[in-house]
Amino acid sequence: MTAHQMSAPELADAVNDAIGDFTGKTGTTSERTVFRWLSGENQWPQERQRRALEAVTGLDATALGFLPRGKRNTVPPALPKDPDVRRRKFCSAATGTAAAAVIPLSTPSSRPSRVGTSDVIRLRDDVERLVALDADRGGHGRLERAALAGADEALGLQKQSTTQRVRQRLFALASDFTATAAWSLIDAGQLDGAGRHLDRALTLAGLAQDPEMTMQVWNLRAMLARQRKQYAEAVAASQAAQATTIVRRSPLHASLAHARNAVGLAHNGDKRAALRCLGRAEDALAKADLAQPRSTWIAFYGSAELHSLTAIVRDVVGDPAEAEAASHRALAALPESYRRNRAHTTARLALAQLHQGDIEQACATSGDVFAIMAGAPLPGRMRQLLGDFQRDLIARAPSAHIAHEWTDRYRTEWSPS
Repeated sequence: MTAHQMSAPELADAVNDAIGDFTGKTGTTSERTVFRWLSGENQWPQERQRRALEAVTGLDATALGFLPRGKRNTVPPALPKDPDVRRRKFCSAATGTAAAAVIPLSTPSSRPSRVGTSDVIRLRDDVERLVALDADRGGHGRLERAALAGADEALGLQKQSTTQRVRQRLFALASDFTATAAWSLIDAGQLDGAGRHLDRALTLAGLAQDPEMTMQVWNLRAMLARQRKQYAEAVAASQAAQATTIVRRSPLHASLAHARNAVGLAHNGDKRAALRCLGRAEDALAKADLAQPRSTWIAFYGSAELHSLTAIVRDVVGDPAEAEAASHRALAALPESYRRNRAHTTARLALAQLHQGDIEQACATSGDVFAIMAGAPLPGRMRQLLGDFQRDLIARAPSAHIAHEWTDRYRTEWSPS
C-alpha cells in the first residue's frame, strides 16, 4: 500500500474490481476488511479476496504476510527484498529485443464497468515498464509514442471515473506519461518537441493537484533549458522545482532540486551560488531515508547521481581536479545495472581529465564509454557530450594528430544509429 500510495478504501476498491474481473460481479470488500488484514485479525482472507489481492499486487498470499489455517503458530514469512517479483520480470521482459521493436501498453482482457484504483495500478505499471525500457536503451521515438498513448488512455479513463481521487490520480499518470515522452526526446537529443510535451505535462500535473509531478516537470524543464544553453531559464526552472510542496516535505526531492539548481547556476557563471546549492543538496540527501518507496521517475537519484552532478558543477566552474574526484566517487557508488549512467559519468570523467591537461588519460577514459555501452546505440545526449569532448580535445591537444586519431578510432561507435 505504501509503494502504490494506496489508502484502505482504494485497496478495497481494487480488490473488488479484480473480483469483478474473474467472477463477473464486483466484490464487496470493505475498508474495515482491509484494516482487519493489516492488524492481523484476519490472517487468511476468503479465496476470491486472496485471488484478487494476488492479481492486484503480483504476490501470492503468503508473500503478503497471510497465514493459511493450521499454520497460525508459525513465524510469518519475511517479505522478499524485491517484493513485486511479477512486475520485475515484466519490466525485464520489456527491455528485450522484441520489446525494442514494439512497445505495447497493457490491455486488460475485459474492462471493468467502473473505472477505479485497479486502472490506476495497471497504468502505473505501464509507466514503470516504459522507464525500464528507457533505462535499457535510452530515449527514442517509439518510447515517446508509447508514452503519449499511455497519457491518452489515462485521460480517456478519467472521463469515466466516478471519484475525484481516482480522476486526480489518472491526471497525474497522464502527466507522468507525458513527462516520460518529453524525457525520451531530451535523452535522444531531439529537443524541439520536448518543450511542448512539458507544457502539457505541467498542465496535467496542475489538474491532478500533484506537487511531485509538478516538481518532475520543472526538473525536466531545467534539463531541457541547459541542453539548449538557455542557462538563465535553467536556473528559473530549477528554482520553480524548489518551490513545490514536495520539496518542502521530502529531503530526497529537495536534494535533487538543489543539485539541479547548482548545475544551472554553474553554467550561468555564478560559482559561489552553485557551490552553496551543492552543499544544500548534500545536507538534504543526508536526511533522506533512501530505503523508503519512491516514485519511479526519481528512483535514479541518490549519492551516485549527486556525485555525478557535482562533477558537472565542479568542471563548469573551473575545478577539474574536484570534478575528477567526484566522478570517481559517482562511479564507485553506481550499481552495475546503471549502464548508461556509468557511461555518461565516464564521459564526464574524461572531460575533467582533459581539462587538467592529461590528454592521454582522457582519451583512454573516453574510450571506456564505448566499451561500457558494448555496441548499443548511444543516446543523443551522450553523443552530444562526446562531441563536447572532441571539440575540447581539438582545442587542447598538442597536435591535431591526437584528435584525428581519437575521431577515427571511435567514428563507427559514435555515429548515430
